[in-house]
Amino acid sequence: MSNGFYAAPKPVNEPVLSYRKGSQERKEVLNTYKELYNKTVVVPLYIGAEKIVTKKQSRIFPPHEHQHTLGYYSQAAPSHVTNAINEALATKSKWEAISFEHRSAIFLKVADLIAGPYRAKINAATMLGQSKNIFQAEIDAACEFADFLRFNVAFAADIYAQQPAQGEGVINRLEYRALEGFIYAVTPFNFTAIAGNLCAAPALMGNVVIWKPSDHQMFSAKIIMDIFEDAGLPPGVINLISGDPVMISDIVLAHPSFAGLHFTGSTEIFKNLWKQIGNNLDAYQSYPRIVGETGGKDFIFAHSSAAIAELITAITRGGYEFQGQKCSAASRIYLPKSIADKVIAGVVENIKQFSIGSPENMNNFITAVIHEKSFDRLTRFIDQAKKDDDVELLAGGTYDKSTGYFIHPTLLKTTNPHYTTMETELFGPVVTVYVYEDSDWETTLELVNTTSEYGLTGAIIAQDRMFIEDASARLRHAAGNFYINDKPSGAVVGQQPFGGGRASGTNDKAGSALNLLRWVSPRLIKETLIPPKEFKYPCMD
Repeated sequence: MSNGFYAAPKPVNEPVLSYRKGSQERKEVLNTYKELYNKTVVVPLYIGAEKIVTKKQSRIFPPHEHQHTLGYYSQAAPSHVTNAINEALATKSKWEAISFEHRSAIFLKVADLIAGPYRAKINAATMLGQSKNIFQAEIDAACEFADFLRFNVAFAADIYAQQPAQGEGVINRLEYRALEGFIYAVTPFNFTAIAGNLCAAPALMGNVVIWKPSDHQMFSAKIIMDIFEDAGLPPGVINLISGDPVMISDIVLAHPSFAGLHFTGSTEIFKNLWKQIGNNLDAYQSYPRIVGETGGKDFIFAHSSAAIAELITAITRGGYEFQGQKCSAASRIYLPKSIADKVIAGVVENIKQFSIGSPENMNNFITAVIHEKSFDRLTRFIDQAKKDDDVELLAGGTYDKSTGYFIHPTLLKTTNPHYTTMETELFGPVVTVYVYEDSDWETTLELVNTTSEYGLTGAIIAQDRMFIEDASARLRHAAGNFYINDKPSGAVVGQQPFGGGRASGTNDKAGSALNLLRWVSPRLIKETLIPPKEFKYPCMD
């Protein structure tokens, strides 16, 4: 029983550590990297209080050294999925009855564990399992994950505080109930923080969760579950199920108590899941919430007034950080003819300076793409570009998967604004430039707006303020996260709520109160203090 109105701690973004040579954090993460590299882990299924290691398992390996085995993860059978749902539902009534200050304390402790004693471990696991360099791992697995949790607590407190006006002789209350049933969280490989947030955000609001991580994020997924347990999250609140995604989804989405989907991944899979949910509507006890963030074909549009050095950096970082494996990565670039040669030369020079290899070497800007299927797909686009007459290879174009899935960052230039790599999401270190006549900027802006089915992120680079205002209006629906004089990636929780429209998703803005509102079902309670004792109104006298 709560006997006070408790204030949530004011969230502050977790500082990003530098990992400079000789620093303590650099020594710690490298030591932890080596320790994890030399161990063999087995990731169980987390079903209620049980950790089940199955006979059928799949191998975990670093993308940059695919012959090395980090461990194995368990493959669920249909019975495991059903048991996980049953355990979640058995836990539900107790979990949603726990007062908010105690639910929030658990996730605030998770944040402190991530930022403190688990920082080196979750970063090293992300470096090993997802092939992120230390900077990308730090801003993701440590800082963004901790930020999601801390800011979510503050956002949830703000939501609970939103109450209706009071009337004469009545008390009005708005209760933010957890959804009836359970939430299905389906998460991607590329951000440890997204994986953790997609299951933690609904749980914070009192929901129970079935979590299906990506097969290629299982190494850090285990660390997340270890931290949840260490923080005191009750068993059964978040249940991790790994294995055949089609089998798992078929069972989950057929259950009458399925209440919501929290998804980040491919557009095709999201559409298929949405259709499957639609086809099952008659079976559900309520209309499921569907929250999804999918793909992007993100742009940088440069005006002739753009500052050259800033533009070069925006393209270099925006296009090639984490090997372009961000849904927000800049992959189509529009340059005015008057400055195009200087900009291209600068980007090419930066690419020449990239060091490529294992994330254990902290000088490496580029490491491996996530798996062989991605490698093979990307190299097909690169090889085709070498043959096509309307595209020119400016940098990169080489690749090697003998040791790891390494693709040299590639820069293409096309005369066709609808060339394949200008329209197709590649999810890799391939950036395509289209050069336009300076006077055709209005027509080219319309190309930017209409070329892609996506509407996730985009950027304009310019000093001309009249152009900035005009372009911002013209591109209103082209990006859910729109950047002026910056790369179109790197959203910070609490500062730039993230999400896009069109084919990029439902734009429910992870890292904001808007997302948390999707995981509650409000109940209005009206209490009349002195109820009427007869039916007649004054006009009837």
